[in-house]
Amino acid sequence: MVSIGDTAPVFTATKGTSDHEEFDLGDHLGDGPVVLAFFPGAFTPPCTNEMVALQGRLDDFEAAGATVFGVSADSPFSQGAFREEHGIEFDLVSDMAGEAIRGYGLEMDIPELGLYGIANRAVFVLDDEGTVAYSWVADDPTNEPPYDDLLDAVVAA
Repeated sequence: MVSIGDTAPVFTATKGTSDHEEFDLGDHLGDGPVVLAFFPGAFTPPCTNEMVALQGRLDDFEAAGATVFGVSADSPFSQGAFREEHGIEFDLVSDMAGEAIRGYGLEMDIPELGLYGIANRAVFVLDDEGTVAYSWVADDPTNEPPYDDLLDAVVAA
């Protein structure tokens, strides 16, 4: 599990957009804090609540110089539809291969729902050097992060 003070694992994946651009976390380090919000799955109620809540605070994150990314194992197609349906303006990152999910120690299964290799809900703030400045991992994936603490961490980073 990645903790505060660790060097954040850098990964590549695909953006959940209509053109499915490549995403490389390393390209975003050094331009202000990076918020990585890992979530189990698009279109589920807790994940929708979280991504909509982050969107509602996006101006505050951007005013603090931060870039926000949502990360899940969903396909880029699913993420693109999710963004469009809920008016999410920040990028979602499709980690179908699980590189980031495993790299951050967040892989979990929910067999009763037929879900395997998905991300537990977690939020990390990375500083300009790629060091983890803030870490929150859900005890239960239906819990949402403490948004005020997250914003405070972004401002402090």
